[in-house]
Amino acid sequence: MRSGRRSGRSRRRDARRCGRSFRAQILLQADADGLARTDEQIAAALGCHPRTVGKVQRRFVSGRLEAALHRKPQDRLSRERALDGAGEARLIALACNEPPEGRVRWTLQLLADELVRLEVVPAISGQTVRRTLKITTCSPIGSSAG
Repeated sequence: MRSGRRSGRSRRRDARRCGRSFRAQILLQADADGLARTDEQIAAALGCHPRTVGKVQRRFVSGRLEAALHRKPQDRLSRERALDGAGEARLIALACNEPPEGRVRWTLQLLADELVRLEVVPAISGQTVRRTLKITTCSPIGSSAG
């Protein structure tokens, strides 16, 4: 295994560490045997980062046990959506209409470029167009008529 890359097994183990029982283990280690342990000692014993230990302990102090054991819900999406409802409607209408002159059908990149040209969005990828169209019955690559 190269440094900087983790094996799939290691990644799965790390994912389990994010659970409720792991956060409970952090709190138990912090209070075990009445000893005052540092974040580094707890992290070494459990195989996590000292920052994780500190975050769990801070949530416990500020919000009690439930706050420490459960993950905090996100305040906002990690990434803003490229297309809002009106933009999605424009995309669907565009994809279901005739393709540009000289083209037999719409391609995902043509649709993306057209959305930018029409100033629906400042920039959008063909893959975002694909994911948006995937949830609809309209397909730019639909079967040929006849």
